[in-house]
Amino acid sequence: MSAEPRVYVIHENAEWFPPFAAAFAAEGVPAEEWLLTEGSIDLTAEPPQGVFWSRLSASAHTRDHGDSKEYGRAVLRWLEAAGRTVVNGSRVLELEVSKAAQHAELQRAGIDVARTVAVFGTAALKDRAREFTAPFISKHNQGGKGLGVRRHDSHEEFDAWVDGPDFEPSPDGITLLQENLFAAAPFVTRVEFAGGEFVYAVRVDTSAGSFELCPAEACALPGADGVEPEPLFRVREEITAEHPLVRQYRAFLADAGIAIAGIEFIETVDGRLVTYDVNTNTNYNPDVEADAVVSGPGSIARHLGGLLARDAAPVPA
Repeated sequence: MSAEPRVYVIHENAEWFPPFAAAFAAEGVPAEEWLLTEGSIDLTAEPPQGVFWSRLSASAHTRDHGDSKEYGRAVLRWLEAAGRTVVNGSRVLELEVSKAAQHAELQRAGIDVARTVAVFGTAALKDRAREFTAPFISKHNQGGKGLGVRRHDSHEEFDAWVDGPDFEPSPDGITLLQENLFAAAPFVTRVEFAGGEFVYAVRVDTSAGSFELCPAEACALPGADGVEPEPLFRVREEITAEHPLVRQYRAFLADAGIAIAGIEFIETVDGRLVTYDVNTNTNYNPDVEADAVVSGPGSIARHLGGLLARDAAPVPA
């Protein structure tokens, strides 16, 4: 690590870093990756000077980096104990890796969420599922990218899945059962924030029926016969910083200590705006970035660069 203060980006997926590296370079902000897939820290030593941004992900286990969550817990606590500026720190990591924790915090903030039951282990899964009218949803408590989310059209089908070879438990052993939300139109909305402030809202097409909605370029799949598909992600210009739900999100993020996030909601046939995911290692879609007035990675680079300059400023006598 450098002796000069800089922004350190703590993460475990090198494929997702290039857009941020370009944004830091464009803003003239010195930045360095801290790839937390192995390594060590001297717990008796002072951490380097700088600003530390955690981009640790709930989906790390899908890239054979399941231990990065535990490495992050150790590193972030070490940094915070030393008084370093940590963006999306240890408290935020606990929200990133637990949808149950997100649900509790969103509900406490007065934000509408889906009815959800958290089941520990598998013994009670079938009985608790009977509390939901089919169709209903099951998902991993520690998820990411929509992986582990399934719709069940009958309790009998659910029982067979639980007992069958395709059942895959959440990495933390907690399965969430949730009411199925019927969208008024086949899309969901993702609202991006940097420095706790609104960047833009994105319309995400769900007409294909998939729950796997990763916006990053690294997640994109080629179209059939090499033909590029229609963009799944588009800016929703009608949603602004003054939208009532955006204002609720801003207050929620401030209370939870989350500086950078993408929050997703669905508009239902009965008029609800239901929030279902808080992604604190948010990525940005290149089609959206090409059309947006404000850049997501650029906003993050400016925010973190401002924190770096603030920490480097001399203390008044």
